[in-house]
Amino acid sequence: MSVVAESRHMNERSALSRARENLTEIVSVLVTGIWLAAMFTGQNWWLPFMLVGYVVIVPLTALLFGDEDDISEWWDDEVETTAQSHTDEQLDALETLRERYARGELTDEQFERKVERLLETETLEDAEDRSRVTSETGDARERERA
Repeated sequence: MSVVAESRHMNERSALSRARENLTEIVSVLVTGIWLAAMFTGQNWWLPFMLVGYVVIVPLTALLFGDEDDISEWWDDEVETTAQSHTDEQLDALETLRERYARGELTDEQFERKVERLLETETLEDAEDRSRVTSETGDARERERA
């Protein structure tokens, strides 16, 4: 290969690699350009295209071809935040149980049962639902006794 051919080959490779690295941004600009052009030319499909473009095409491109930053920008934030807050709540509740057990407020059986229930509980809403069901069951038992 000559020096010129090799230089051209390297430039093509670098251009392709840059395009691949920035594919999410390129697709986003294309989606924006297409829906804007459609809107200004009076096309009726510009709004559905815009919605599909930003809700489906751009995130899918980020997931399939994006780097870690693109993927976390479009996908991981919500999952990570929810998982982190769920873990923090469980750790706080577990610490409270440990403190109560250490002070002697809970027996071994009570502590183990509460820890198992805590680990089974997936969300705060599940715990509230379980608490509500338990109180309703207790109320129903009291009415039956009366």
